[in-house]
Amino acid sequence: MTPDEVAEFLVTLPGCKRKGTSAVPAWYVDNRIVARLIASDELMIRCAFDVRERLVTDHPDTFGVPPSYDAHMKVQAMLYGDSGAIQHALRQAWEMQRSS
Repeated sequence: MTPDEVAEFLVTLPGCKRKGTSAVPAWYVDNRIVARLIASDELMIRCAFDVRERLVTDHPDTFGVPPSYDAHMKVQAMLYGDSGAIQHALRQAWEMQRSS
């Protein structure tokens, strides 16, 4: 995926809005972060710890957990990886962050 494709996908999710800066865009739903572009090929995605473990196990070339993410509910997604898996993770993040 490209950063533009990430943006195009996220704005299709109801209530998901772009914030941040042009250099470091982020997407939120109900003022809760869903994802943030970290670099041109790297995205931070919010996720529960069990989801993160499954993503990293099932798609090790796409997802990872840098040391700075260890204690946090987020996963690193490399945009050159599996676009379907990234879209699935983004949708799960959006669902997790929506207000009840």
